[in-house]
Amino acid sequence: MKSGRADVLVNETAVYNSWGMVTAWINKGYERKALSWELVRCLGTLVVLSGVACDSGYSDQKEFSGNAVAVRQAPPAMGSPAPDFQLIDLQGNRQALPDYHGKVVLLNFWATWCGPCRVEMPSMEILYQDLKEEDFAVLAISSDPQGSIVTRPFVASRGLTFPILHDSDYRVSGSYGVRTLPMSFLIDRNGTLTHRVFGARDWNSLAARELIHGLLRES
Repeated sequence: MKSGRADVLVNETAVYNSWGMVTAWINKGYERKALSWELVRCLGTLVVLSGVACDSGYSDQKEFSGNAVAVRQAPPAMGSPAPDFQLIDLQGNRQALPDYHGKVVLLNFWATWCGPCRVEMPSMEILYQDLKEEDFAVLAISSDPQGSIVTRPFVASRGLTFPILHDSDYRVSGSYGVRTLPMSFLIDRNGTLTHRVFGARDWNSLAARELIHGLLRES
């Protein structure tokens, strides 16, 4: 049984370089003023975090708009069965998680407005193209309220071929305890959750590929 989060690395050089640019701008524009370094440190934290993950966009409370929307739950435990769901894809087909039993699944929660989500998508596509014939699947669940109106042009512009599913009422996201985007889960051939990954990752990295190949080798 696997435990905890995937040991998948992401190159964060660009993120930290962004903090360096902010610091230089502050020093240049305000070098004669007493600017609190506590504020600078807070700003740096925000810059770094904004490059890794986005808030999921909904609260811990029930929301009502005629019908009840999702209630966010605690994330399911690793080693437990992945919560089942059925969602509609871009082609209008209903896709259910049990349909992928026997495959290793990368389940990715994202939105078009989430910058880190957009950054990691190309690496997911490369991994999918290389391993889709080896019982590997990617399911990308969008929480965009507008649904296919915004996801369709996004997918077309980036040439994504893995299934895009829509969860505009956050029901599935809530059942997986999604608090930030992107958030990903790895599911083994038996439908068991093995890893939870917070934030954007380079899914085409050596570490990510070794992780996926390890799951594919398991019966």
